Amino acid sequence: MSIVIVIAIVVAMGGVLFALIRGLVTFLKTTEADLKGGNEPGAGTSEMHAMQNRMMFARVKWQAIAVLLLVVLSLFAAAN
Repeated sequence: MSIVIVIAIVVAMGGVLFALIRGLVTFLKTTEADLKGGNEPGAGTSEMHAMQNRMMFARVKWQAIAVLLLVVLSLFAAAN
């Protein structure tokens, strides 16, 4: 059972890494026009900002899953 949890932890950490790298790449692709476009009334957020937010929330989600799996693994280890 602990092997399954360790594999799930590695997958969750991979998800964190993927979301982090994709968010950084999106951040680096942000242009000055994207940054200034949000200052106009009614303009809303640009697609780059929306993608950055999605990647940030994905990273936080995968981090939470990884931490919960680590807690479960430590509970199994303490029981043995």
